[in-house]
Amino acid sequence: MGSRVTHAPLAEAVTRGDRRALAKAITLIESTRVDHRARADALLDALLPHTGQSLRIGISGVPGVGKSTFIEVLGLHLIAQGHRIAVLAVDPSSSVSGGSILGDKTRMERLSVHGAAFIRPSPTSGALGGVAEHTREALLLCEAAGFDIVIVETVGVGQSETAVAGMTDLFVLLQLPNAGDDLQAIKRGVMELADLVAINKTDLDAAAATRARAQITSALRIFGFHGRAGQRRVPVLQLSAVKGEGIEAFWQAVQAEANERRASGAFDARRRAQREAWLWDIVQARLLADFKSHPGVRHALPRTLAAVDESRTAPTMAARALLDLFKT
Repeated sequence: MGSRVTHAPLAEAVTRGDRRALAKAITLIESTRVDHRARADALLDALLPHTGQSLRIGISGVPGVGKSTFIEVLGLHLIAQGHRIAVLAVDPSSSVSGGSILGDKTRMERLSVHGAAFIRPSPTSGALGGVAEHTREALLLCEAAGFDIVIVETVGVGQSETAVAGMTDLFVLLQLPNAGDDLQAIKRGVMELADLVAINKTDLDAAAATRARAQITSALRIFGFHGRAGQRRVPVLQLSAVKGEGIEAFWQAVQAEANERRASGAFDARRRAQREAWLWDIVQARLLADFKSHPGVRHALPRTLAAVDESRTAPTMAARALLDLFKT
Protein backbone atom coordinates (compact mmCIF):
# COMPACT_ATOMS: atom_id res chain seq x y z
CA MET A 1 0.00 0.00 0.00
CA GLY A 2 2.91 2.31 0.79
CA SER A 3 4.30 1.91 -2.73
CA ARG A 4 0.98 2.95 -4.21
CA VAL A 5 0.84 6.07 -2.05
CA THR A 6 4.44 6.91 -2.94
CA HIS A 7 3.69 6.64 -6.65
CA ALA A 8 0.27 8.30 -6.64
CA PRO A 9 1.61 11.64 -7.99
CA LEU A 10 3.53 9.90 -10.80
CA ALA A 11 0.54 7.71 -11.69
CA GLU A 12 -1.77 10.73 -11.76
CA ALA A 13 0.66 12.66 -13.95
CA VAL A 14 0.85 9.74 -16.39
CA THR A 15 -2.94 9.52 -16.67
CA ARG A 16 -3.05 13.25 -17.39
CA GLY A 17 -0.91 12.59 -20.44
CA ASP A 18 2.21 14.27 -19.07
CA ARG A 19 4.95 13.08 -21.44
CA ARG A 20 7.76 13.83 -18.99
CA ALA A 21 6.00 11.75 -16.34
CA LEU A 22 5.52 8.95 -18.87
CA ALA A 23 9.22 9.01 -19.74
CA LYS A 24 10.08 8.91 -16.03
CA ALA A 25 7.71 5.97 -15.50
CA ILE A 26 9.25 4.00 -18.37
CA THR A 27 12.73 4.69 -17.02
CA LEU A 28 11.56 3.27 -13.69
CA ILE A 29 10.25 0.03 -15.21
CA GLU A 30 13.44 -0.38 -17.24
CA SER A 31 15.62 -0.14 -14.12
CA THR A 32 17.37 -3.30 -12.98
CA ARG A 33 17.53 -2.24 -9.34
CA VAL A 34 15.53 -4.52 -7.02
CA ASP A 35 13.92 -1.63 -5.12
CA HIS A 36 12.95 0.03 -8.42
CA ARG A 37 11.36 -3.21 -9.61
CA ALA A 38 9.04 -3.27 -6.59
CA ARG A 39 8.07 0.37 -7.15
CA ALA A 40 7.54 -0.27 -10.86
CA ASP A 41 5.21 -3.19 -10.11
CA ALA A 42 3.17 -0.96 -7.78
CA LEU A 43 2.98 1.76 -10.42
CA LEU A 44 1.81 -0.67 -13.09
CA ASP A 45 -0.80 -2.08 -10.73
CA ALA A 46 -2.13 1.42 -10.05
CA LEU A 47 -2.29 2.27 -13.77
CA LEU A 48 -3.74 -1.03 -14.98
CA PRO A 49 -7.39 0.17 -14.87
CA HIS A 50 -6.43 2.91 -17.37
CA THR A 51 -4.97 0.50 -19.94
CA GLY A 52 -6.33 -1.66 -22.75
CA GLN A 53 -8.11 0.99 -24.82
CA SER A 54 -5.53 1.50 -27.55
CA LEU A 55 -4.94 -0.25 -30.86
CA ARG A 56 -1.56 -1.97 -30.67
CA ILE A 57 0.28 -2.30 -33.98
CA GLY A 58 3.56 -4.14 -34.52
CA ILE A 59 5.65 -3.12 -37.52
CA SER A 60 8.67 -5.02 -38.79
CA GLY A 61 10.76 -5.40 -41.90
CA VAL A 62 14.36 -5.78 -42.96
CA PRO A 63 16.76 -2.86 -42.38
CA GLY A 64 16.39 -0.35 -45.20
CA VAL A 65 12.72 -1.03 -45.87
CA GLY A 66 11.81 2.40 -44.52
CA LYS A 67 10.13 1.56 -41.22
CA SER A 68 10.92 4.84 -39.50
CA THR A 69 9.84 6.99 -42.46
CA PHE A 70 6.63 4.98 -42.76
CA ILE A 71 5.87 5.25 -39.04
CA GLU A 72 6.48 8.99 -39.02
CA VAL A 73 4.24 9.63 -42.04
CA LEU A 74 1.55 7.31 -40.68
CA GLY A 75 1.79 8.92 -37.23
CA LEU A 76 1.38 12.45 -38.59
CA HIS A 77 -1.53 11.28 -40.75
CA LEU A 78 -3.29 9.77 -37.72
CA ILE A 79 -2.61 12.79 -35.52
CA ALA A 80 -4.31 14.93 -38.17
CA GLN A 81 -7.37 12.71 -37.66
CA GLY A 82 -7.35 13.38 -33.91
CA HIS A 83 -5.40 10.39 -32.64
CA ARG A 84 -2.54 10.37 -30.13
CA ILE A 85 0.38 8.17 -31.16
CA ALA A 86 3.03 6.40 -29.09
CA VAL A 87 5.96 4.67 -30.78
CA LEU A 88 8.10 2.13 -28.93
CA ALA A 89 11.10 1.70 -31.18
CA VAL A 90 13.09 -1.34 -30.13
CA ASP A 91 16.74 -0.70 -30.97
CA PRO A 92 19.73 -3.06 -30.85
CA SER A 93 21.94 -2.29 -27.87
CA SER A 94 25.46 -1.01 -28.05
CA SER A 95 27.88 -3.62 -26.70
CA VAL A 96 29.89 -0.76 -25.18
CA SER A 97 27.33 1.49 -23.50
CA GLY A 98 24.24 -0.73 -23.52
CA GLY A 99 22.26 2.14 -25.05
CA SER A 100 20.21 2.40 -28.23
CA ILE A 101 22.19 2.48 -31.47
CA LEU A 102 19.65 3.60 -34.07
CA GLY A 103 18.13 6.54 -32.21
CA ASP A 104 14.62 6.77 -33.67
CA LYS A 105 14.02 10.30 -32.43
CA THR A 106 16.65 11.47 -34.89
CA ARG A 107 14.96 9.48 -37.66
CA MET A 108 11.45 10.78 -36.87
CA GLU A 109 12.21 14.44 -36.33
CA ARG A 110 8.76 15.84 -37.17
CA LEU A 111 6.82 13.24 -35.22
CA SER A 112 9.09 13.37 -32.17
CA VAL A 113 8.39 17.06 -31.52
CA HIS A 114 4.62 16.82 -31.96
CA GLY A 115 2.59 17.27 -28.79
CA ALA A 116 0.27 14.38 -29.68
CA ALA A 117 3.12 11.91 -30.14
CA PHE A 118 5.54 10.09 -27.86
CA ILE A 119 8.58 8.21 -29.14
CA ARG A 120 10.66 6.01 -26.91
CA PRO A 121 13.79 4.34 -28.32
CA SER A 122 14.42 1.32 -26.13
CA PRO A 123 17.67 -0.68 -26.08
CA THR A 124 17.23 -4.44 -26.23
CA SER A 125 19.91 -4.97 -23.56
CA GLY A 126 20.44 -8.49 -24.84
CA ALA A 127 16.80 -9.53 -24.58
CA LEU A 128 15.79 -12.59 -26.58
CA GLY A 129 14.94 -11.88 -30.20
CA GLY A 130 15.90 -8.22 -30.02
CA VAL A 131 12.78 -7.10 -28.17
CA ALA A 132 13.28 -4.93 -25.12
CA GLU A 133 12.52 -6.79 -21.90
CA HIS A 134 10.04 -4.21 -20.66
CA THR A 135 8.34 -3.28 -23.94
CA ARG A 136 5.04 -4.80 -22.79
CA GLU A 137 5.09 -2.70 -19.64
CA ALA A 138 5.98 0.45 -21.56
CA LEU A 139 3.05 -0.26 -23.87
CA LEU A 140 0.66 -0.32 -20.91
CA LEU A 141 2.09 2.94 -19.59
CA CYS A 142 1.53 4.60 -22.98
CA GLU A 143 -2.08 3.44 -22.92
CA ALA A 144 -2.55 4.81 -19.41
CA ALA A 145 -1.20 8.14 -20.68
CA GLY A 146 -4.03 8.31 -23.22
CA PHE A 147 -2.26 7.30 -26.41
CA ASP A 148 -4.96 5.49 -28.40
CA ILE A 149 -2.58 4.02 -30.98
CA VAL A 150 0.65 2.35 -29.85
CA ILE A 151 3.15 1.25 -32.50
CA VAL A 152 5.95 -1.18 -31.66
CA GLU A 153 8.74 -1.09 -34.23
CA THR A 154 11.21 -3.97 -34.30
CA VAL A 155 14.74 -4.17 -35.65
CA GLY A 156 13.50 -6.74 -38.15
CA VAL A 157 15.97 -9.48 -37.31
CA GLY A 158 16.01 -12.74 -35.38
CA GLN A 159 12.92 -13.67 -33.39
CA SER A 160 11.85 -10.09 -32.69
CA GLU A 161 8.87 -10.48 -35.03
CA THR A 162 7.50 -13.35 -32.96
CA ALA A 163 7.84 -11.39 -29.72
CA VAL A 164 6.21 -8.24 -31.11
CA ALA A 165 3.37 -10.17 -32.74
CA GLY A 166 2.78 -11.64 -29.27
CA MET A 167 2.13 -8.24 -27.71
CA THR A 168 0.20 -6.38 -30.42
CA ASP A 169 -3.26 -6.58 -31.97
CA LEU A 170 -2.05 -6.45 -35.57
CA PHE A 171 1.37 -7.31 -36.96
CA VAL A 172 2.44 -5.50 -40.13
CA LEU A 173 5.30 -6.69 -42.32
CA LEU A 174 6.94 -4.11 -44.60
CA GLN A 175 8.58 -5.39 -47.78
CA LEU A 176 10.75 -3.82 -50.47
CA PRO A 177 9.60 -3.73 -54.12
CA ASN A 178 12.21 -6.29 -55.17
CA ALA A 179 11.27 -8.74 -52.41
CA GLY A 180 9.00 -10.64 -54.77
CA ASP A 181 11.82 -11.30 -57.25
CA ASP A 182 13.07 -14.13 -55.09
CA LEU A 183 10.52 -16.20 -53.21
CA GLN A 184 13.33 -17.53 -51.01
CA ALA A 185 13.35 -14.06 -49.44
CA ILE A 186 9.79 -14.62 -48.25
CA LYS A 187 10.04 -16.64 -45.06
CA ARG A 188 7.11 -18.80 -44.11
CA GLY A 189 7.66 -18.11 -40.41
CA VAL A 190 7.24 -14.34 -40.61
CA MET A 191 4.36 -14.72 -43.07
CA GLU A 192 2.55 -16.84 -40.51
CA LEU A 193 2.71 -13.87 -38.15
CA ALA A 194 1.74 -11.14 -40.61
CA ASP A 195 -1.79 -9.73 -40.41
CA LEU A 196 -1.04 -7.29 -43.20
CA VAL A 197 1.81 -6.94 -45.71
CA ALA A 198 2.74 -3.54 -47.12
CA ILE A 199 5.21 -3.05 -49.97
CA ASN A 200 6.97 0.26 -49.34
CA LYS A 201 9.05 2.43 -51.69
CA THR A 202 6.84 1.68 -54.67
CA ASP A 203 7.92 5.02 -56.13
CA LEU A 204 11.36 3.54 -56.83
CA ASP A 205 10.10 0.85 -59.19
CA ALA A 206 6.36 0.59 -59.76
CA ALA A 207 6.68 -2.49 -61.98
CA ALA A 208 8.79 -4.33 -59.39
CA ALA A 209 6.30 -3.38 -56.66
CA THR A 210 3.44 -4.81 -58.72
CA ARG A 211 5.36 -8.04 -59.29
CA ALA A 212 6.20 -8.20 -55.59
CA ARG A 213 2.54 -7.83 -54.64
CA ALA A 214 1.51 -10.62 -57.01
CA GLN A 215 4.27 -12.96 -55.83
CA ILE A 216 3.72 -12.29 -52.14
CA THR A 217 -0.01 -12.85 -52.61
CA SER A 218 0.80 -16.11 -54.40
CA ALA A 219 3.18 -17.14 -51.62
CA LEU A 220 0.52 -16.46 -49.01
CA ARG A 221 -1.91 -18.62 -50.96
CA ILE A 222 0.67 -21.42 -51.17
CA PHE A 223 1.31 -21.14 -47.44
CA GLY A 224 -2.43 -21.42 -46.85
CA PHE A 225 -2.91 -17.92 -45.42
CA HIS A 226 -4.82 -16.35 -48.27
CA GLY A 227 -8.32 -17.16 -49.39
CA ARG A 228 -8.74 -20.82 -48.49
CA ALA A 229 -11.88 -21.85 -46.70
CA GLY A 230 -11.47 -21.35 -42.98
CA GLN A 231 -8.15 -19.54 -43.38
CA ARG A 232 -7.51 -15.89 -42.66
CA ARG A 233 -6.95 -13.51 -45.54
CA VAL A 234 -3.83 -11.33 -45.37
CA PRO A 235 -4.12 -8.05 -47.30
CA VAL A 236 -1.12 -7.08 -49.43
CA LEU A 237 -0.87 -3.34 -50.12
CA GLN A 238 1.47 -1.00 -51.98
CA LEU A 239 2.56 2.40 -50.68
CA SER A 240 5.25 5.04 -50.77
CA ALA A 241 5.86 6.53 -47.35
CA VAL A 242 8.26 9.17 -48.63
CA LYS A 243 5.57 10.47 -51.00
CA GLY A 244 2.68 9.87 -48.63
CA GLU A 245 0.95 7.59 -51.13
CA GLY A 246 -1.20 4.69 -49.93
CA ILE A 247 -1.14 5.74 -46.27
CA GLU A 248 -4.90 6.29 -45.97
CA ALA A 249 -5.60 3.00 -47.76
CA PHE A 250 -3.24 1.27 -45.33
CA TRP A 251 -5.03 2.77 -42.33
CA GLN A 252 -8.43 1.78 -43.70
CA ALA A 253 -7.18 -1.80 -44.10
CA VAL A 254 -5.92 -1.79 -40.50
CA GLN A 255 -9.26 -0.49 -39.21
CA ALA A 256 -11.21 -3.02 -41.25
CA GLU A 257 -9.14 -5.89 -39.90
CA ALA A 258 -9.40 -4.64 -36.31
CA ASN A 259 -13.18 -4.12 -36.56
CA GLU A 260 -13.69 -7.58 -38.04
CA ARG A 261 -11.74 -9.15 -35.20
CA ARG A 262 -13.61 -7.17 -32.56
CA ALA A 263 -16.94 -8.31 -34.04
CA SER A 264 -15.86 -11.97 -34.10
CA GLY A 265 -14.36 -11.96 -30.61
CA ALA A 266 -10.87 -12.76 -31.97
CA PHE A 267 -9.54 -9.39 -30.78
CA ASP A 268 -10.30 -10.04 -27.10
CA ALA A 269 -9.25 -13.68 -27.38
CA ARG A 270 -5.85 -12.65 -28.70
CA ARG A 271 -5.32 -10.23 -25.83
CA ARG A 272 -6.30 -12.84 -23.26
CA ALA A 273 -3.80 -15.29 -24.76
CA GLN A 274 -1.12 -12.59 -24.76
CA ARG A 275 -1.68 -11.78 -21.08
CA GLU A 276 -1.37 -15.45 -20.15
CA ALA A 277 1.77 -15.84 -22.27
CA TRP A 278 3.25 -12.76 -20.61
CA LEU A 279 2.59 -14.25 -17.15
CA TRP A 280 4.40 -17.47 -18.04
CA ASP A 281 7.27 -15.56 -19.66
CA ILE A 282 7.77 -13.67 -16.39
CA VAL A 283 7.53 -16.86 -14.32
CA GLN A 284 10.13 -18.58 -16.50
CA ALA A 285 12.46 -15.57 -16.47
CA ARG A 286 12.26 -15.19 -12.69
CA LEU A 287 12.74 -18.92 -12.11
CA LEU A 288 15.80 -18.93 -14.37
CA ALA A 289 17.24 -15.91 -12.54
CA ASP A 290 16.62 -17.57 -9.16
CA PHE A 291 18.13 -20.81 -10.46
CA LYS A 292 21.34 -19.11 -11.64
CA SER A 293 21.71 -17.15 -8.41
CA HIS A 294 21.22 -20.19 -6.15
CA PRO A 295 24.47 -20.70 -4.13
CA GLY A 296 24.64 -24.45 -4.75
CA VAL A 297 23.98 -24.09 -8.46
CA ARG A 298 26.51 -21.24 -8.76
CA HIS A 299 29.14 -23.34 -7.06
CA ALA A 300 28.53 -26.48 -9.14
CA LEU A 301 27.88 -24.80 -12.50
CA PRO A 302 31.52 -24.34 -13.73
CA ARG A 303 32.52 -27.96 -13.21
CA THR A 304 29.14 -29.20 -14.50
CA LEU A 305 29.51 -27.19 -17.70
CA ALA A 306 33.07 -28.46 -18.10
CA ALA A 307 31.87 -32.06 -17.73
CA VAL A 308 29.19 -31.48 -20.40
CA ASP A 309 31.62 -29.72 -22.74
CA GLU A 310 34.10 -32.59 -22.44
CA SER A 311 31.36 -35.21 -22.96
CA ARG A 312 31.96 -36.72 -19.52
CA THR A 313 28.35 -36.10 -18.48
CA ALA A 314 25.19 -36.11 -20.58
CA PRO A 315 23.34 -32.74 -20.60
CA THR A 316 20.18 -34.43 -19.30
CA MET A 317 21.98 -35.86 -16.28
CA ALA A 318 23.79 -32.57 -15.65
CA ALA A 319 20.54 -30.64 -15.78
CA ARG A 320 18.85 -33.01 -13.33
CA ALA A 321 21.78 -32.68 -10.92
CA LEU A 322 21.63 -28.88 -11.04
CA LEU A 323 17.85 -28.91 -10.56
CA ASP A 324 18.25 -31.20 -7.53
CA LEU A 325 20.66 -28.66 -6.05
CA PHE A 326 18.18 -25.88 -6.75
CA LYS A 327 15.44 -27.75 -4.86
CA THR A 328 17.54 -28.06 -1.71
